[in-house]
Amino acid sequence: MKLSVIIVSYKVKFYLEQCLLAVKKATAGIESEIYVVDNHSNDGSVEFIAERFPDINLISSNHNNGFSHANNIAIRQCSGEYVLLLNPDTIVGERSIKEVLKFMDAHPKAGGVGVKMLNADGSCAKESRRGVPTVATSFYKMTGLCACYPHSQRFAHYYMGHLPWDKSAQIEIISGAFCMLRHSAIDKIGLLDEDFFMYGEDVDLSYRLLKGGYENWYVPVEILHYKGESAHKSSFRYVHVFYNAMLIFFRKHYGNKAAIISLPIKAAVVVKATITLLHMKATAVHKSLGFFTRNKDTYVQYVFIGSAEAIGKCRRLCRHRGVEMEFVEGNAQTMPQGHSNMELATKQKFCVVYDVDSFSYDQIFGIFQGNCLPNTTIGTYNPTTNTIITAREVIR
Repeated sequence: MKLSVIIVSYKVKFYLEQCLLAVKKATAGIESEIYVVDNHSNDGSVEFIAERFPDINLISSNHNNGFSHANNIAIRQCSGEYVLLLNPDTIVGERSIKEVLKFMDAHPKAGGVGVKMLNADGSCAKESRRGVPTVATSFYKMTGLCACYPHSQRFAHYYMGHLPWDKSAQIEIISGAFCMLRHSAIDKIGLLDEDFFMYGEDVDLSYRLLKGGYENWYVPVEILHYKGESAHKSSFRYVHVFYNAMLIFFRKHYGNKAAIISLPIKAAVVVKATITLLHMKATAVHKSLGFFTRNKDTYVQYVFIGSAEAIGKCRRLCRHRGVEMEFVEGNAQTMPQGHSNMELATKQKFCVVYDVDSFSYDQIFGIFQGNCLPNTTIGTYNPTTNTIITAREVIR
């Protein structure tokens, strides 16, 4: 078996469905197997996925014991030469997996590989390349020096901001959202550390690969990561789990030095939690006033580009769901630049929804990268499932 794809899911069944459909396209012609480990969702995810994907290995956990534990369950069962850990709120491009496998075959010292992750607006996600969070690197990140000097090899080492986006390069930390691993490397350094419930396990695993004599690499092929769909980053739980993961990492790998930075990390938890509380209160007040005022900042104009048949189906869906949408007939041949040649209001928030039967994922990613605007985000429509998926909602 060449490849085992492992996806851990928790209450994101529609994003997971889209992820699996994209993975099946990307693994066409590759000897592969897919594992989905459901972390005790209560939204019918298991039944939903079992009915639509009877050929995958579906594991339904009785408890949610965390991301690391769920991945380890599948890793122990899978047989691929390579193992891909993938988030359910991602879309892989058609060539992404093949290109990464080709790279790893050509680089036997590569223990793991990450890719260019795109945000919902087509911009490059900084988390695609990261450095080991040493005491100094963490200090630069927490004090804002990393943000002030985003391309500095010293101050921006947390995100390795000095590296070019369009070339392969050695990195230190691979994001767990898309982490291609050599199975023999996992056998050597060990499974994911289950002390990390969620967050930090990718940092620990990547660091152990380096300590085990392997190389970690970044390869510039694109995937889309709808960050936030598999974790709510505005919650108190996220704040404490994320920063606690940092403390676990420091205690594990730096011993006595961990005490140096534990205090500022704990202070960061208090500050972040306070900001989160104020934001939640402000949001609650705003919602209470929503009866009298309309929040124009949250309004999004939808634009659909696809075939005439897809337009007909999507139009009926929008009418049923009360969604306003502008429709444009086109495909990759007639509109190779997609929405780039359309006049969109600069101050209006737009979500451009692409028919995935008329445009490939790679083409959609390329269009957004070539016309990256902070007010324009990626949406997809699949005529087979009759579903619109965006960063903010699912329309089905």
